[in-house]
Amino acid sequence: MAKTYRTVSGTAFDLCNYIFLGAFAIAAVLPFIYVISGSFATDAEITRRAVFLIPETFSIAAYQFIFSTGTIMKSIGVSMYVTVVGTAVNLFFTVTMAYPLARRNLMGRNTVLNLVIFSMLFGGGMIPTYLVIRELNLLDSYWALILPGAISAFNLIIVKNFFQELPPGLEEAAKIDGCSEIGLLWRIVLPLSKPVLATFTLFYAVGHWNDFFAALLYINDPAKWPLQVLLRQIVLLSQAAAGDLHAMDPNFVKPPDQSIKMAVIVVGTVPILLVYPFLQKHFAKGVLIGSIKG
Repeated sequence: MAKTYRTVSGTAFDLCNYIFLGAFAIAAVLPFIYVISGSFATDAEITRRAVFLIPETFSIAAYQFIFSTGTIMKSIGVSMYVTVVGTAVNLFFTVTMAYPLARRNLMGRNTVLNLVIFSMLFGGGMIPTYLVIRELNLLDSYWALILPGAISAFNLIIVKNFFQELPPGLEEAAKIDGCSEIGLLWRIVLPLSKPVLATFTLFYAVGHWNDFFAALLYINDPAKWPLQVLLRQIVLLSQAAAGDLHAMDPNFVKPPDQSIKMAVIVVGTVPILLVYPFLQKHFAKGVLIGSIKG
């Protein structure tokens, strides 16, 4: 096997790339490490040290404050339910709408695509959306957090473009073998679409997990609050009074406000981060697929 020789300029270019990307990665990771460390720090240390990566005094007071009531576990269950069901609904409607729109001979295709693009530029707004949710009797229902955003117009167009790039010979061969349209989608198209589906599964899941504004508008029952809304309430209560949550120990000493905020960030971020390693091998490829051709 012939040896590959690198020029000095090529080696220097690679070295600069490694240094730049390494510095960028460190700059992205250090703030999160600081947040994790700060969530385990004491009030005195946070006040005395502006930035640190390892706390001098290890304290779990902030997490005790957050998990001192069983409501937090229920809200995590609500967020997981909304994320799983919402992501499944998103993928179902996105795929079933993108697949026919990928057919160039579909009657009325351009009209539907123009309507999709129009929805990207113009929306009814918060008040009309709230009135629609109320008239549909979806207030205080988890479906109010799922159905209004069942399809993302941008994601729909990307998935449609990906379906258009699949070789037409696969469809012709499947139809010769007697495969129906549903069978073609299920047996041929979807297995070939794992990268793009994994990418948008992650996008949809992160969107549902982090969303709190919709629950703030449509969910009035505190027992149905998702995690993000409850964590926001915990931060507000920690600033207003020492331990005013339901079922909280009255002798509990209130931890520092900054520590609670950092612990809230950790609790709200770590669960969704655990999903990424399972989709990582498809993510890098799927995030660019379908974005070239219209």
